[in-house]
Amino acid sequence: MKAGWLAYLVFEMCAHFPRMSFNTGYNIMQKSLSIDPGKCTGCLQCELACSYDNEGVFNPSKSRIKVFNFHDQGRYVPYTCTQCDEAWCMHACPVDAISVDGATGAKIVSDTLCVGCKVCTIACPFGTINYNSATGKVIKCDLCEGEPECAKACPTDAITFVDADWTGLEKMRSWAAKTDAAVQAEA
Repeated sequence: MKAGWLAYLVFEMCAHFPRMSFNTGYNIMQKSLSIDPGKCTGCLQCELACSYDNEGVFNPSKSRIKVFNFHDQGRYVPYTCTQCDEAWCMHACPVDAISVDGATGAKIVSDTLCVGCKVCTIACPFGTINYNSATGKVIKCDLCEGEPECAKACPTDAITFVDADWTGLEKMRSWAAKTDAAVQAEA
């Protein structure tokens, strides 16, 4: 029975997503949020844009992205759902209220299916799913249907929306420059 079900699923996925490869993952250009805490000034524009887009109010407490202030180090760090490939929140949901958006790869919470049990909030190892007491449902980043408002609002590019295969490119470039500088200093 399982083999037949799996074959049917693969057939349906190929019919609806012809550019998808099951050996190498998505061939559809997936994008993801890339966060560079070193560029964050703590202005909270990302939180305001997110709360307005999702809740219709400028209220950081209703934002799906949070900027953490590390006073002792004088640093700010934006943080939100990482849209895990192996999404524990989705697997933990007893009513299948969390699904994958095929176009963006975002894990989406269905308000009509969510019963507010909060099991997903417990399952998420990063704590990026939160309970909204006003609605009795959970909320999380949904990548704004592929146009994240937080990235658009960030004035310093601390939050960018990039090709998912290159989320570490700038960090790689930085380390390459440091390595090159060390080699040049030795020469």
